[in-house]
Amino acid sequence: MTAVLEGGAAAPTAGDPSPPEPRRRPWLVPLLRRLHWMAGVLVGPFILVAALSGAAYALTPALEQQVYREALTAPATGEPLPLAEQVRIAQDVVGGAAPLSAVRPAPEAGATSRILFAAEGLQESESRAIFVDPVSGEVRGDLTVYGTSGALPLRTAIDHFHRGLGLGDVGRLYSELAASWLGVVVLAGVALWIVQWRSRRAGRRAELVRPARGATGVRRLLSWHASLGIWLALGALFLSATGITWSQLAGANVSDLRSALGWTTPSVSTALEGEADGGGAHAGHGAPAAAEVADPALFDEVVAVARTRSVDVGAIEVRPPADASSAWVVQEIQRWYPTQVDAVAVDGATLAVVDEVRFEDYGLVAKLARWGIDLHMGSMFGLANQLVMAAIALGIAALVVLGMRMWWRRGPYRDRPGAAPEAGALARAPWWGMAAVAVVGAAVGLLLPLVGWTLVAFVLLDGLLVAVRSRRDRADAPAAPRA
Repeated sequence: MTAVLEGGAAAPTAGDPSPPEPRRRPWLVPLLRRLHWMAGVLVGPFILVAALSGAAYALTPALEQQVYREALTAPATGEPLPLAEQVRIAQDVVGGAAPLSAVRPAPEAGATSRILFAAEGLQESESRAIFVDPVSGEVRGDLTVYGTSGALPLRTAIDHFHRGLGLGDVGRLYSELAASWLGVVVLAGVALWIVQWRSRRAGRRAELVRPARGATGVRRLLSWHASLGIWLALGALFLSATGITWSQLAGANVSDLRSALGWTTPSVSTALEGEADGGGAHAGHGAPAAAEVADPALFDEVVAVARTRSVDVGAIEVRPPADASSAWVVQEIQRWYPTQVDAVAVDGATLAVVDEVRFEDYGLVAKLARWGIDLHMGSMFGLANQLVMAAIALGIAALVVLGMRMWWRRGPYRDRPGAAPEAGALARAPWWGMAAVAVVGAAVGLLLPLVGWTLVAFVLLDGLLVAVRSRRDRADAPAAPRA
């Protein structure tokens, strides 16, 4: 028999064969809370460094326009000199020790041309740039530039710190760790935000989208953290996803996946037909030797040919062939909107177009990759883009600081409510829940190796700390009285 409790609930009586089974405690939300908390505490410092240095990098394009104003501007007005003459002026400055690697003609009136050389002693992707006034021929600067963006020394230094703390490939693991975990932490945070939104009364939901007025202590910190986090979620996920494409381990996995799915970015072919065996059409036109293919006189002729095809913007780069079996390349480098990165390969002997690649022919994924990188670097929409990226990065830094402050106020691993999210949630999960977590964890770990490795390390460390705390609690507990 059963007795009826107040409210209609049935209570077991002595005559019942067995009491009702206890309701299973929730496991998914506590697991997400534990993951968000643990990753935020242990990876938060890496994310903080990446966010602050990223904000600084986002603002440097505008800053370097002022710092390097003399090198970047050309005061003379009038008809520009032929590229051949500008190249010869730069070669006189450099001498014969450094080979010519590329030329970036002045993209507009009032700007200088960049003549790039592969000088000894430079790091990978660095070039020595001679800045020439295209009208007067005056040498306005002699600086080291980096990458396809042509970053000048100030931006290069911040970029190296942002990507790898100035420690090379080993240091780049820090930024990959930050970029990989940022997405995981944000997704877990958004899920927890949704849970909080659904469980709160209408009057308390407002503090999840704007900081609570009059709140104090941890509640005030949580309101700022939750409301700021939900507004920054999409931007943070974007920075995480695009940042991963530059990483070493996960970036290589992304490249392999794109190759397997046919989502690669097309590149212009510089191979000249018939050069593999020394014959063909090119051999019949007096093919220049490898040391002669960068004849300055050819720059103007090659650019003129490219202008008859898809190259129709001022921001271009002209690359001479590496050897006699390769073509010249004229590449658009307009990374702001509308994106124009068309490329034309030209046979230097015949001035025939060998190959051509247009941005409009890129696949959707290749276009998204191009736009994503340019947005991340702040070049797509100029100063507005840079200010938005800096604001998102500073917002992420603020989230980390707020989270660390909450952790400290509550007391790390102390005996007080809310000190740390409860451990052991996964052990309470049903078999299918454990299997789902294992599958998702394995997939994430394969794509983002640093997440997989550090997650294992975090779980082991967390388990060790909980075990030490439990042992300490048992030791401090009063002994039971003897019978």
